[in-house]
Amino acid sequence: MRVFKVLPQNGASNSYIITADGKEAVVVDPSEERIADILDKNGLVCKAVLLTHGHFDHVGGCGVLFNRGAVICCGENENDLIFSKEYLNIFGGVSVPRFEIGRTFRDNEEFDFCGIKFKALSTAGHTAGSMCYIADGVIFSGDTLFAGSIGRTDLPTGNYREIMNSLKKLSNLDGDYTVLCGHGEDTTLEQERHYNAFLRNI
Repeated sequence: MRVFKVLPQNGASNSYIITADGKEAVVVDPSEERIADILDKNGLVCKAVLLTHGHFDHVGGCGVLFNRGAVICCGENENDLIFSKEYLNIFGGVSVPRFEIGRTFRDNEEFDFCGIKFKALSTAGHTAGSMCYIADGVIFSGDTLFAGSIGRTDLPTGNYREIMNSLKKLSNLDGDYTVLCGHGEDTTLEQERHYNAFLRNI
């Protein structure tokens, strides 16, 4: 499994392109439309999109990938929120290109896209339907867990108690993982267990 990290240009989230064969790809949180150009330059076709949650800064590139035939996926409790007034009224109003959710995941559901085995973990707290995805020793943590910090819980459907429960779920996973976050630098789960104050105190 090879992962390309795409840094945002306009304050959006990190995006991740994942491929096993160098031809087909899964994209986690395509935050900007230019993700399509990056796929093209690398000779990759996006077959599926995994959304950690539906905030505008994580889904800006979904429309173009949906129009190219990719199936857009999210947690089962996030589906109805993505185009809700609660989300679109954030920060005085945001615009999100239209797309449709083709598949939702429940907690601990395992699935396969493009020859890559994934597991979805429900990690509510930043939003009600936040998900983390695990593949080949990597956690795509969205805005649940950051290097040295955690996602904010003061936006619509956020809940501090729930995110702490979700962090406990992540911390209790066996072994170590690379953690690729929605914003900021990469980290490891073991690093966060030892040095992230939020995980140390659960």
